[in-house]
Amino acid sequence: MKRPVRIIVVGGNAAGPAAAAKAKRFNPNADVILFEASEFISTGTCEIPYVLSGEIDDYRKLLFFSPSSFKNEKGVKVYVKQFVEEIDTKNKNVVVKDFIDGKTLNYDYDKLIIATGSKAKTLPGFDTELKNVFTLKNINDLIQINEFITKQKITRAIVIGSGYIGLEAAESLIKRNITVQLIEKENRLLPGADEEFGNEILKILIGNGIEFISEVADLEPIISGDRLLGVKFRGKFIETDLVLLSVGFVPDTYLARSAKLEIGKSGAIKIDSYLRTSDRFIFAAGDSVEVINAVTGKPDYIPLATHAYELGHIAGENAAGGNVKYDPFVKNISVKIFNKFFASVGLSKTEAVKNGLKVVEASAKARNLVGVMPGSDYVIGKVLADKNSKQIIGGSFLGSKEVSGYADLLSALIKLRAPASTLSKINYNYTPPLSPFINLLSIIGKKFSENY
Repeated sequence: MKRPVRIIVVGGNAAGPAAAAKAKRFNPNADVILFEASEFISTGTCEIPYVLSGEIDDYRKLLFFSPSSFKNEKGVKVYVKQFVEEIDTKNKNVVVKDFIDGKTLNYDYDKLIIATGSKAKTLPGFDTELKNVFTLKNINDLIQINEFITKQKITRAIVIGSGYIGLEAAESLIKRNITVQLIEKENRLLPGADEEFGNEILKILIGNGIEFISEVADLEPIISGDRLLGVKFRGKFIETDLVLLSVGFVPDTYLARSAKLEIGKSGAIKIDSYLRTSDRFIFAAGDSVEVINAVTGKPDYIPLATHAYELGHIAGENAAGGNVKYDPFVKNISVKIFNKFFASVGLSKTEAVKNGLKVVEASAKARNLVGVMPGSDYVIGKVLADKNSKQIIGGSFLGSKEVSGYADLLSALIKLRAPASTLSKINYNYTPPLSPFINLLSIIGKKFSENY
């Protein structure tokens, strides 16, 4: 008797479980197996800083499924602490190392989905094997740093890197009554954002007691035994109890490279519009793949949980016999900074110039509610458009929760290739407790209509 079609999924965070569940729904007769090297699957990653800060009181709330509950609800066999060491593409099987008993087993597959995600970058000399040097990428990282802070008398911390994770980590540590120094090698905060927003965010950090140190290119760790005592740069020594590295992510492509799958220019796995890799029996999804940027039309690396989840669904369906294409992505990301939120959508000005685009822009500062209403405050925004086509290519906003809606609207207009003047023609919602009488986007749209 012929065995059922077997679909193996490697990786158990966002894309992997989405792919496995979708494959089983699309083909209920398939034998779907998911392998995960750690002990957790289907975890909340973006919520991790809020457990560190204490705003979420238990990391277990970020564990959305256990292996048994996922099998019972989704019909997928899940094996944790199982590391897929190798893919034999010729014979279509994987070599799996069981971290529990040390055994190595082989599993045949008909279709394979790689969802190995991304890894936190580190810095030379800042070894995370040291007792007080951490990254903040996954649940195990969170558990380790939480236990260290709880058991030790931590009063000082250094966060290296002032991107989104660095900002969230710095705020989380401040909320635990730890003094924070935020160190950045570039000449400004949040280097990926347009400069004026980085300057505004810096004011917020300083107002909440975070010291920011920029242009640090020669950072040297000072180590004694199994601990980092501090860092040295520009002739200065800063002592610390803890170092948290937040210098970005890289796609985890070890398995793909060892299987000689094609790697894209971004360093992530190259896929076609159906999520197939260079091997027609192997699909890939999530933070390990490069996607097409909807603005530039070029391959790009955009590691976001929402994208991973969407791509996982498509990879799962296609591996199970479907024929679904993914749409190019508009980068749409936001971050909480104490009592404010920053949102960035599409391209920043730096990214636009790097991609050879000539840019025109319009900015405005306006109230998010009518001035007499409780909670009324200012929000600032900037929209970028291509100088030739006048189409919207990006935008940034700093304010309260309304910035998420602004970014989402801009994301839709970018996909529709709408001209920036469209913003002045939209009939915006209005009621005093919820929205302003004149919307920030309308003001920006009128500036485009009048000036470009």
